[in-house]
Amino acid sequence: MTVRVGYAAGAFDLFHIGHLNILKHAKSQCDHLIAGVVSDEMLRLTKGVDPVIPLAERLEIVRSIEYVDEAVAETVPDKLDTWRELRFDVFFKGDDWRGTEKGLRLEREFAAVGVEVVYFPYTMTTSSTQLRQALAALAG
Repeated sequence: MTVRVGYAAGAFDLFHIGHLNILKHAKSQCDHLIAGVVSDEMLRLTKGVDPVIPLAERLEIVRSIEYVDEAVAETVPDKLDTWRELRFDVFFKGDDWRGTEKGLRLEREFAAVGVEVVYFPYTMTTSSTQLRQALAALAG
């Protein structure tokens, strides 16, 4: 029997229902789900934000989710480098990447190595950005 390995990456900062939905949907489409938790350094480099929750704690939270078989720190910006290390069969991404230049490049690069890209809709009611803004407002 062939095991289908999936990979879902995210900051998973201020863990919320949208994060849980992505991991639940991803697990429903693979046998073994690896969650890539983006490191603090990569978040600063790629999104220009500091996480509220440190990497070690975010890893422990994600590792404890029943849908996640394995949680790893994502410390490189190139998803192909991550694939070379982990060898997953399917890559899960939020649908805000679908049809974008970054998304199309990702699809081309992964197609070349036989990896399927599957998009999931974002949970519109909650986002880490909204939570971050609410915390900032509360802090005054």
